[in-house]
Amino acid sequence: MDTLVVALLSLALGTVAGALWMSSRSRAAHEAALQEKAGLAAALEAERRAAADKIALLQNAEVQLRDAFSALSAQALQANSESFLQLARTSLGEFQKSATMDLDGRQKAIDSLIGPLRESLNKVDAKLVDVDRGRASSQAQLSEQLRSLTQAQQVLHSETSKLSRALRSSNIRGQWGEIQLRRVLECAGLTEGMHFDLKESARTDEGRLTPDAIIKLPGGKNVVVDAKVALSAYLDAMDCEDDLTRDTKLREHARQVKDHVNQLGNKSYWTHFQPTPDIVVMFVPGEALLSTALQHDEGLLEFSMNKGVMLASPLTLIALLKAIAYGWQQDTIAKNALEISELGRNLYDRIAKLADHFENVGRSLAKAVQSYNGAVGTLETRVLVTARKLKDKGVTASEEFREVETVDITPRLLGAPELVGLFDDVPAEAEILPSTEPV
Repeated sequence: MDTLVVALLSLALGTVAGALWMSSRSRAAHEAALQEKAGLAAALEAERRAAADKIALLQNAEVQLRDAFSALSAQALQANSESFLQLARTSLGEFQKSATMDLDGRQKAIDSLIGPLRESLNKVDAKLVDVDRGRASSQAQLSEQLRSLTQAQQVLHSETSKLSRALRSSNIRGQWGEIQLRRVLECAGLTEGMHFDLKESARTDEGRLTPDAIIKLPGGKNVVVDAKVALSAYLDAMDCEDDLTRDTKLREHARQVKDHVNQLGNKSYWTHFQPTPDIVVMFVPGEALLSTALQHDEGLLEFSMNKGVMLASPLTLIALLKAIAYGWQQDTIAKNALEISELGRNLYDRIAKLADHFENVGRSLAKAVQSYNGAVGTLETRVLVTARKLKDKGVTASEEFREVETVDITPRLLGAPELVGLFDDVPAEAEILPSTEPV
């Protein structure tokens, strides 16, 4: 324990002694640094004074050099300016002359180029003036046409309103349906009086039945067509703006068409216009009228067929009438073929009769040639011999006897295959007698 205390004391005394030594040494170093600082400050001051002198000298030299340069530059500038101005005057004069000549040439070239362009522009200006006049005239005409179109539209609207009001009358609707039916019949190529009849009546126990048209079929059969126009409910539906009300009116339109089908089926036209199929065609003169009714009554078509009524719009009726017209064409062709066959048979019989006459003529010619040759032989062997003896006895004659020749040509026989052998069984007596039967 004592030893430890002594050690600690010794350590403390050593530390204090070291600190004192370091302090004395630092003081000496500080004094040396102060002295060195003072020397450096003096040297710096001397350098500053020397630098200030050098700066003053340089400033004086700069002023002198500036003055000298200014004088020299002024002299050089004056000399150069005079020579430059002289040279510029000379060059500018020459350039002005060449520029003037070049400008004149360019002006002429520009005039030659601009001249046609000026003329074209004048023509364009004149054309634009004409176009402007035409545009003004066209605009006036267009305004007049628009005014006329507006008036025509107003007239069309008025006429359409009148037509709509007129079609609400049952008599007018009936007449319109009959006119449309007639047009469809004529468009299909059928002819009134030959292929169809209008307004043909038949008396019954219940009164008179008058269908609108009776279409004739080849073979003497008939097809009855009656036009029915259910239009009032349809027109009301077209005027409705509410979908529900429009649908109600269209269903009423379908019911009206169904009522017409029922009435037409109860008339039983097929029993009074025989021979005719057990069906009557109900013509509805409007595609929209029939299609709308079928859309709002799905059983309408089946109901009409059960009633013996076939619904037909203009398109479907034209298709049916075209088929009937085709049947008439085929019937005409068949009749013509029969007539041609009959004419051919008659012609063949007449040709055969004519051949018969030619055969008789040929045989008669052969008989005549044979008789002629016999007469010539008799003349030469008997008559002329005696006549020559008279001459020998002294009888004179003014002319000599001519030589009479025989005929060696025979009639040509009929060689046609149709004529060969037709008259082999004709009696000989009949061959000589000419026929008096007409050809």
